[in-house]
Amino acid sequence: MSDSINITCPHCSAKNRLSENRLDDKPICGQCKKELFDARPADLNKTAFDRNLTHNSIPVVVDFWASWCGPCKMMAPAFAQAAAELEPHARLVKLNTELEGEVAGRYGIRSIPTMIIFKDGKEVQRQSGAMGAPAIVNWVRSAAG
Repeated sequence: MSDSINITCPHCSAKNRLSENRLDDKPICGQCKKELFDARPADLNKTAFDRNLTHNSIPVVVDFWASWCGPCKMMAPAFAQAAAELEPHARLVKLNTELEGEVAGRYGIRSIPTMIIFKDGKEVQRQSGAMGAPAIVNWVRSAAG
């Protein structure tokens, strides 16, 4: 029997409990019935961000970005590609610092893009500056174990 894990739905933020060995079986949300992993980063607001950090058993990788940031725009396709490769063993999400300045301030975001890996709600590692998809994947895998 495998261990149960918690996964937050990227669509409705509902907490889902499932068997760890079902991660690769395209699990769906018990509330909204959408796939829990759709191979792309979820755009989160403050409430969804907080729920994802506290209710996910897998690492959560956050891209703090802004619409006016050139390097953020350049990195967006690479972050999406990394999400496709890393899910369902890590959740990749984006947080717009223009809309959610309080969250950015809470984590001391001073330059963007900045990515932070969280595990069990705690910061594990952070990286500032744009990265390509292979570098993001390698960084997440090495930091998240």
